[in-house]
Amino acid sequence: MPVIVESDPGTVEALSRALPPGSHAVDGAERLTAWLAHRPDEYAVVIGPGMELSEAIATCESLRLTRPMTSVVLVRKDIDTEVLYRAMQSGCRDVVLTDDANGIRAAVSRAHQLHQAFSGQGSSGPHGQLITVFAPKGGVGKTTTSVNLALALAEGGSRKVCLVDLDLAFGDVAITMQLFPSHTIEEAVGGEESMDAALVESLLTRHEDSLMVLAAPNLPDARDRVTARLVSRMLRTLRQQFDYVVVDTAPSFDEQTLQALDETDECVIIATLDVPTLKNVKVALETLDLLNIAQGHRHLVLNRADEAVGLDHEKVEQILGMPIAVPIPSSTDIAAATNSGKPIVLANPDHPASKAFRQLAVQLAEATGDEHHPALHEAAEGAARGRRMRIRRHGA
Repeated sequence: MPVIVESDPGTVEALSRALPPGSHAVDGAERLTAWLAHRPDEYAVVIGPGMELSEAIATCESLRLTRPMTSVVLVRKDIDTEVLYRAMQSGCRDVVLTDDANGIRAAVSRAHQLHQAFSGQGSSGPHGQLITVFAPKGGVGKTTTSVNLALALAEGGSRKVCLVDLDLAFGDVAITMQLFPSHTIEEAVGGEESMDAALVESLLTRHEDSLMVLAAPNLPDARDRVTARLVSRMLRTLRQQFDYVVVDTAPSFDEQTLQALDETDECVIIATLDVPTLKNVKVALETLDLLNIAQGHRHLVLNRADEAVGLDHEKVEQILGMPIAVPIPSSTDIAAATNSGKPIVLANPDHPASKAFRQLAVQLAEATGDEHHPALHEAAEGAARGRRMRIRRHGA
């Protein structure tokens, strides 16, 4: 995927419109180096006009030696002979005017073709992690968990995350995030055999900088036209483009949900402190056992974890036969944030619920072996601060 190097938000937004959905942005050469360090799949670097020419040329020269398969597209407000000469000498592949959206789009397309030629058409690319969020009963906070988890995983912009709404009849991801998608998964119907990154990218909707969303169909009748094979091809293609793919599933074992569960790396199960839900979750876990799905890779999230209703956490663990990974506290603030279109992780980062969702992101990063995820370092720093405070208090 292309990465934009530009510090001005307005210019980033303008450049993004000429690039494939999912393109990332960094604000300088140092952040670019850190971003590229673990991403051999980035085929184009688009240097915006906000970077001084001398620094842009130095970046081109560095990438020419360290990333010969990554094309550099230099975007300038004005182009003269000196700019063209210096760009050519540094190894830059294209120089385009800032307001030439078609020229930028064509340059990035050529970069993609060149990368494919160098790496081979059959290259599968990187393999991201697939995380499904499942509950056998509606109304327990599955979509709220999916949205906040995806945002927590994408926090800081160091990971590319895609949130897929696979509740094909009544998906609420888009409205929860106040998105108005122009495209949905329904438009991929019939494209099972021709699925590729370009098709998938054209269906995504951007939420802020680092999170992309694949929205559910607008009408429930489209559910039957989205086949399990289409879901499989879609998820596998997304895994090649993103570090994490979070899937909000339907509250039932339909064929599309079963396909997502069958391919998942980690499965988040949502339960609440009421007997009907716990009964359904118990049956769902037994079904997953029978199907040999996500054995040893399940994470139980207890939503609305208010023990005043007569059931405590220990009793839930006894009933379901697995430990609670994260309890999400009951709070009207969560619903208020959702109604405002700004999920709690963004609306109030210090809220106990936000901390719980980030804790879930930490556990999943650990489970998938993502040792460098910022959430892990933040958690470690927080634990270290806590230890230092306890030592100081003890010493006092």
